[in-house]
Amino acid sequence: MLLTRLAKVLKLPVNWSRLVPLVALSLFFINVGIDHFLRPNFYLNIMPAYLPLHSEAVYISGFFEVLGGIAILVPKLRSTAGWGLVLLSITVFPANIHMAINPELFPEIPVAFLYVRLLLQPVIIYWAYSATRPLSFRDG
Repeated sequence: MLLTRLAKVLKLPVNWSRLVPLVALSLFFINVGIDHFLRPNFYLNIMPAYLPLHSEAVYISGFFEVLGGIAILVPKLRSTAGWGLVLLSITVFPANIHMAINPELFPEIPVAFLYVRLLLQPVIIYWAYSATRPLSFRDG
């Protein structure tokens, strides 16, 4: 199968249960990272006032999301990139909290979704950890 051959060439896991979450994680972070550059005002608006360097933080986090999304596809960088994405996901969590406790600042977003984002953050953190953990001899 084409995807299996591509996985072998790129030295990605050939086990579907490892490959799909890894590639999906990569696409997720690359997409979100690029969005920081395409729609910086959205990310500027969700930054809590007490955090410094708003513009810089938006572009730096976007850069590292793209970099991490690419790096997890490189076997030698995968584990380190995974931990970087875990730390990045923890670092941006205050913005999600800020949105949830200040829904009036985001009238275009349903309040329920603001709270769902809070619940999804630990899922994303676990996803980044589990999809990038080192392969065991049984994972292929």
